Amino acid sequence: MGTHTHQRVLLRLFGGWVVLSLLIGSIVFYLEMGKVDDRVLKLATQEASTFNSDVLDHFNPIDQAHPEIIQQIEQLTTEFLQQHFIVIELYDAAKKKFLEKSRPETEYVETELKKYTHSFPLENSVQYNKFYFHSCIYMQVLLPLKDSRGQLAGYFEGLYQVDDTTLQSIFDDVIRILLLVVVIVLTTSILLYPFIIALNRDLLKLSDDLLQANIELMAVLGSAIAKRDSDTNSHNYRVTIYAVRLAEELKLPQKDISRLISGAFLHDVGKIGISDNILLKPGRLTAEEFAVMRTHVALGVDIIAHSAWLIGAREVVEHHHEKYDGSGYLHGFKGDDIPLNARIFAVVDVFDALTSRRPYKEPMEFNVAMMILHRDCGSHFDPNVVDAFTRIAQELYQTTGLASDRALEIELTQIIQRYKSFYKEVSKKVRFTEPHIPISSWTF
Repeated sequence: MGTHTHQRVLLRLFGGWVVLSLLIGSIVFYLEMGKVDDRVLKLATQEASTFNSDVLDHFNPIDQAHPEIIQQIEQLTTEFLQQHFIVIELYDAAKKKFLEKSRPETEYVETELKKYTHSFPLENSVQYNKFYFHSCIYMQVLLPLKDSRGQLAGYFEGLYQVDDTTLQSIFDDVIRILLLVVVIVLTTSILLYPFIIALNRDLLKLSDDLLQANIELMAVLGSAIAKRDSDTNSHNYRVTIYAVRLAEELKLPQKDISRLISGAFLHDVGKIGISDNILLKPGRLTAEEFAVMRTHVALGVDIIAHSAWLIGAREVVEHHHEKYDGSGYLHGFKGDDIPLNARIFAVVDVFDALTSRRPYKEPMEFNVAMMILHRDCGSHFDPNVVDAFTRIAQELYQTTGLASDRALEIELTQIIQRYKSFYKEVSKKVRFTEPHIPISSWTF
């Protein structure tokens, strides 16, 4: 397993750590801010409880007419303003305000508060609103006040300012919890790393084994047809190597060359459906027999259509008997309408057929074969493809055309390894997207 895999796993773990930290951190922050509300509210209500029952017994309109009662209440509210409350309003049981006091420097806060309306709380509940002004936390508290008999005496409304020490303590607590969350998630990610690497290693091995099995099946299927036709794998090996070298000379993308490899292996796969008396006939075929032989193209397309992994071979399987002037088959395409992979394969297929020994003929000399290719430029072959093949044909014929089966097999293995990355991508798509098609549904 390479460095790239480790980097990819680490990158994904880092991404997961960031996402989880943000997600869990947001939830924790929300919960902790709720605790902050409870903490501030508790501090505010404890301070507001300074109103004793003796004072609350005089919160009615009749007692409010006595100056000494009002003076006593005002003295108490003044003491409040020396602590954390910066604005205080007192209401009687009828919700009528009879006293309001505030610190002189809080006018800007009161201006902001007037933008918000509030209702009075129920008799046994507390109502509050939290505000942020100039980097400070303020809590507007509204709570009912009970007299010595436990009856509703009135309402207390105060604006509580959280002091810097309390604010810093709250901030430190929240930061401490968030850091703890981040560390826990990071530790979990680090501990998961070796397990993910181990699982990924097993998955990669399984993927490579599956890929290798698919490539081997492709090669076996192509070889089975080749041996049935000519008792040798050499033709399949040579035309595949020729086709790849020619495609590289034409600077085709890797994806197209990978499909060309599959097509070269399987170009005659449809011949499995042709009877032996026609396929192996030593003499010239009659018109009726040749018509049957031509059906191997449609049969080949039908066979590979049942496999998404082999579908890349279709360009060659379906069009390798098309001719540049439109006189070929299966569809009679002409010129650039014929897929480039099929035009490439047509040149190397004929070249190998001309320069190879067959049961019914001797191999043709290299120069004679090249003369035939040039003669049929524009009719059978794409001139640009023939020109590109001419540039590499002499050396290619010496290294590949005259090589042994074992040498061809080694060279072809190296080529497949070079283009293996594309087959991996195809394997992934097939695993996740291709529905199972039972063999019983195949038609020949």
